[in-house]
Amino acid sequence: MNPKKIYRLMKKFGIRSIIRKKNRHKHLYDAYKSHHYFENVLDRNFNVDKPGTVFATDITYLTLSSNERYYLSAVKDLCTREIVAWKVSKSLAISLSIDVIDQLVERYGEDYIKDNDILIHSDQGFHYTNPKYVNKLNKLNVTQSMSRRGNCLDNAKMETFFGHFKDECNYDETKELMDLTEIIESYMDFYNTGRYQWTLKKMAPAQYRNHLLAA
Repeated sequence: MNPKKIYRLMKKFGIRSIIRKKNRHKHLYDAYKSHHYFENVLDRNFNVDKPGTVFATDITYLTLSSNERYYLSAVKDLCTREIVAWKVSKSLAISLSIDVIDQLVERYGEDYIKDNDILIHSDQGFHYTNPKYVNKLNKLNVTQSMSRRGNCLDNAKMETFFGHFKDECNYDETKELMDLTEIIESYMDFYNTGRYQWTLKKMAPAQYRNHLLAA
């Protein structure tokens, strides 16, 4: 039918054309669809025999006495319980998860990461389902494992570490990111080299790593 005739009929009978507005949430849904989710490969098998092969990662928030909020991202070796990479930031940008992977590569070397069937476990947070993060791990031949939705016990070793950190590290009175970074760095050094653990034959994580590598 001729568009002009349609317009005349609509005008005659008082019919108004309804134009669908652009959905403001469509781009959010499209972004959601592009994210990737993975099986729980780790399946709570937290007892790992070889250092530098199976890692857990997570992000927690740190609230200061000034009510400012910062975010701490960390990677833990599940064999030695050592924190092998970490970053603190005022932003929840995707770089918070990617930068610790860069640290992991710098620590172990890209060839080591690619050739040793590395597994990294996380929750299903958007940092770990983001295509940039997923593609980075894929290029490194790293296997991704994810907790079941809403099940924090699937990543219990990271939950435990963050619990110890918040109980033992006096960070809440700091005012500047630089000061907070120094305090966290000091605690990480203590945790890795001076905090003895019963499950590590009463050794600190770094000491236990050296013990295993020398065996």
